[in-house]
Amino acid sequence: MGVAVRGKSGERRKRLGRRLKEVRWPARLRPPRTRRGQRRLVQGLMVACVLALVPATWMRLEAGDRVGTTAEAPVREVAVVFGAGLWNGRPTPYLAHRLDAAAELYRTGKVKVVLVTGDNSRVEYDEPDAMRTYLTGRGVPDERIVSDYAGFDSWDSCVRAKKIFGVDRAVLVSQGFHIHRAVTLCRSAGIDAYGVGVDEPRDSVWYYGGVRELAASGKAALDALFRPDPRFLGPEEPGVAEALAAGAR
Repeated sequence: MGVAVRGKSGERRKRLGRRLKEVRWPARLRPPRTRRGQRRLVQGLMVACVLALVPATWMRLEAGDRVGTTAEAPVREVAVVFGAGLWNGRPTPYLAHRLDAAAELYRTGKVKVVLVTGDNSRVEYDEPDAMRTYLTGRGVPDERIVSDYAGFDSWDSCVRAKKIFGVDRAVLVSQGFHIHRAVTLCRSAGIDAYGVGVDEPRDSVWYYGGVRELAASGKAALDALFRPDPRFLGPEEPGVAEALAAGAR
């Protein structure tokens, strides 16, 4: 009985193999058969990889020595914390680490106000309020926190920090794989920016973030070059100025 079963299984595999050979793949998906074609394919892939790395490399060079730790950060009035997602209404671990760094900057007197910028495009998803709640739980007074509810991406956050909230100089807080892009974009938006890169373990999320940066760097380079308006600009808001004035009293 066992031999018969194995025989039938072998016949099924043979039939499947014949069917796969009979499939007519689209010409675009067929790998080149000649050495010349294969060489061109490899060269094309190499060029694509180089082009993908150019924007990210430029941003690292542009940020230069303007990236460091919380201890190395200069004294600035404002810290800007970029959103990084929520889990069940609470900051993800990566976002929590950014907020921890911002709270440390406040406690050590490096900054006076924290501007939290994130996505609130849906009623049920509110990054800035979740970030505010986390910071107040870490000792940052509520009146020293300002919320930007339309920070839909890094460029939008930088432009709105400058044009809407009047931020001229700031310490930016994000993960190490993102902070160079953030510094470059905010400098392109007119902010004298220094970046604090939060260290993370080299886990799958970290590697995903690094790969994602390669794709995001291309768009960021275009944003820095053409400087488009953010998705939502709106009127100027006095939140940062009022928070600084409250701290001066």
